[in-house]
Amino acid sequence: MSEEQPFKGESTRAIHDGEERDKFARSLTNPIAQTATFVFTDLDEFADYKAGKLKHYEYGRYGNPTVHAAERKLAALEGGEEALLFPSGMSAVTSVLLAMLRQGQHVVFMEDCYRRTVQFCKLIQKFGVESTAVPPGDWKALEAAVRPSTRILFAESPTNPHLRVVDLERLVLFAKKRRLKVLIDSTFATPVNQRPLEYGVDLVIHSATKYLGGHNDLLAGSVCGGKDLVWAIKDFRNIIGSMVDPQSAYLLIRGLKTLGLRIERQNKTALSLARYVEEHPKIEKVYYPGLPSHPDHGVALRQLRGFGGVVSFEVAGDLERTRAFVHALRLPYLAPSLGGVESLVSHPATISYYDLSAEDRQAIGIKDQLVRYSVGIEDEGELIADLEQALAGV
Repeated sequence: MSEEQPFKGESTRAIHDGEERDKFARSLTNPIAQTATFVFTDLDEFADYKAGKLKHYEYGRYGNPTVHAAERKLAALEGGEEALLFPSGMSAVTSVLLAMLRQGQHVVFMEDCYRRTVQFCKLIQKFGVESTAVPPGDWKALEAAVRPSTRILFAESPTNPHLRVVDLERLVLFAKKRRLKVLIDSTFATPVNQRPLEYGVDLVIHSATKYLGGHNDLLAGSVCGGKDLVWAIKDFRNIIGSMVDPQSAYLLIRGLKTLGLRIERQNKTALSLARYVEEHPKIEKVYYPGLPSHPDHGVALRQLRGFGGVVSFEVAGDLERTRAFVHALRLPYLAPSLGGVESLVSHPATISYYDLSAEDRQAIGIKDQLVRYSVGIEDEGELIADLEQALAGV
């Protein structure tokens, strides 16, 4: 078969793109190049490699064939020219911001970004980089936050845990008029539900630990975008050494091949769960962009091809009633992550924001009654039945 196939379908690309057709030892799956360094026949070969005349790998920090295959596959799925892998999602975030910003410059970020991202945007003030947080959906605050020194707008969409959806078309138009770079953390959406690069976003970031890997067995992060910008970040990565290991890259390749199937199932099940809990008398409020009650439902309908696998909701009552509900669930595991084949439940006030006071949690919308439910690929009916029995006991 020809190696030049015009693959257009997402699942077809997820399986075939990024990998050589004729692999080592005629292997079907992509081999793991478990090596730290690569050898050369002679000094002339090394010189040709450095001159760009020869495709070759040199040292694990600069590249690895297994890692490169995963990066090519991610770029194909996002519709980007290039992609880079990092050891974790936060490594991707921190590496990109450090590579793109310098002393005296300014970044604007949405205050509902992932908590560690928010913390880092404040941390880099020690390096002379200033930052400003703006509320989600507050365009006047965004306008007021931009300065002559602003270089980057950083947003997450959908957000964690309230699942706010940023209007990417409007955000990009706003940024381009001011010559700002737009970075979007699209972890919750995945390339299946949302492709920010198609709206003109400059870089898309993922915690590949979540949906892209999909099996709760790897740590990785990714950045995807235009060739020139991504290669500049790659040069920075080569210096600081934020390289993912080939074993994790192999697991990511494996996970990406079922991404479309998993997301389709999780989209469907999560919407059913969201509708169920919204109608339940013991649930006070539900956060899910697929519901008309969500503040960004209209944007989600235009922008998302699926509403995602996370449903957040508030149990009617107090902390003790919420704890009783969480402990009564039988199917989901109690754990802080999301996006895998197993359903996971988290209590943000206790798990993610345990070190904040009740007042500080309330200020950012993290109520004691808030529960985040990450839907896996279990049977929908059994997940709903489990919710029903847990709520019955509250």
